Amino acid sequence: MLCAMRKTEIRSLSEIAAGSLAQPGVTAREVHSAVAGRVFEKLGSLAAPVRIVHDGVSRASYGAVAGALRAPVRTGGRLIAERAREGSDALADSLPGGLALGALNGIAGDRLARDHPDLALGLTVRRRGREVPLDPDALAEAFPEATPRIAVFIHGLCGTEDTWRLGSRGANPSPTYGARLRDDLGITPVYVRYNTGLRVSDNGRELAAAVERLATSWPVDVAEIALIGHSMGGLVARSACHYGKGDDHEWTESLRHVFCLGTPHLGAPLERAANVAGWALARLPESRPFGDLFFNRRSVGIKDLRFGNCVEEDWCDCDPDEFLRDRCREVPFLPNATYYFVGATLTKRPDGLGRLFGDLLVQYPSASGSGRRRRIPFEVENGHHLGGAHHLRLLNHPDVYAQIRKWIER
Repeated sequence: MLCAMRKTEIRSLSEIAAGSLAQPGVTAREVHSAVAGRVFEKLGSLAAPVRIVHDGVSRASYGAVAGALRAPVRTGGRLIAERAREGSDALADSLPGGLALGALNGIAGDRLARDHPDLALGLTVRRRGREVPLDPDALAEAFPEATPRIAVFIHGLCGTEDTWRLGSRGANPSPTYGARLRDDLGITPVYVRYNTGLRVSDNGRELAAAVERLATSWPVDVAEIALIGHSMGGLVARSACHYGKGDDHEWTESLRHVFCLGTPHLGAPLERAANVAGWALARLPESRPFGDLFFNRRSVGIKDLRFGNCVEEDWCDCDPDEFLRDRCREVPFLPNATYYFVGATLTKRPDGLGRLFGDLLVQYPSASGSGRRRRIPFEVENGHHLGGAHHLRLLNHPDVYAQIRKWIER
């Protein structure tokens, strides 16, 4: 695995590992400081000299412990990096490396983009695990059998383009949606990979720009475009439509279908629960460090799933950890495209327990956009319920494909 990693990637991973080892010590220091601060406040100004000495000793002690925890990992990382071969492939270009980076970016992609950009994924078109530059020659080489009809697949949180292959391997493999659309309807599948830890609106802008370059440089004239998003990917697709139209992108005129599979249009309950827990722990100085350690360090991409943020106005100029406030604005559907949703529930029916538990990650009212306060304007005939299935089954399920094909042919 190490020979397939670049020196900078090894160094960044060692820095992240070192920081993770030292983080409990940081939390202990902050809890200690909060408890001591409360005691010294009770004692008043007479305790000020003692507090000065205490704080100095405390900082030095915890700093020494953190440094001791970080040092071996950083040193080991430097030694391994020195042994890595020049010109090694990027971690993102191997299947296990790409999947690992996809998960890491989902959890902390915003911090990676800021502190370790060599590990942060950019929004790219991928073909057989490799990035395809969006220029005519590269696209013609990567897609020698390109057709005028394109389906762009957008994965969900912590995923990569390879998550669409769930169920396509093993003893009884099932073809992917992309392979079936190509064979049955002559639609060319195009897969994107992106940093799911960034804002949905930022990824929406990036996707809109990428599809514009893709359509402009496509080997044949583009007649029809479909966007197919799973989970967070559906929000990114809707965001891309919004920004593509706002920026007068030509591809939006060729857009005909937008499919949202298990998309939390109205938010996800696990993210709301994390918000409540983090907010509650932040009420006291003594418990606030635990809230920061276990809950509030999740990426802003995850926090966008609290209520289904799609555009910048949904989150700008506000505290990302504020308590359960839905600021989402409705994003109109493009008039020349039809929008569809597929929602799953663990139960056979979408009501009762099915409505409560949904597909384990997304509740059916959210996937269908049917809330008490907000409603996403899907037409009744453009929605489909998949009973007895969990969230990941939506990535590769014969009933879902049959419905997608039916809608496209209609």
